Amino acid sequence: MTEHVYLEEDEVVRRAVQAIVRDLGPVEAMRFLSLHRERVFDSVAHHRQWQDGLDKDDFFDTVFQPGDRTGE
Repeated sequence: MTEHVYLEEDEVVRRAVQAIVRDLGPVEAMRFLSLHRERVFDSVAHHRQWQDGLDKDDFFDTVFQPGDRTGE
């Protein structure tokens, strides 16, 4: 079996940008890299909204059986 060696993160980014520029051209590549990624912010906002209405004790009682929080 061949061993897979992962590239360093900066090398992955460099190659990805080169591939995008090669395929789309510099203008469309910049347009792609500048796209607004609203879904990421929506998920964060949704999670924060969920946490705002969360009762910690009720949540733990739902997720864990009584006594599980203390390691019993």
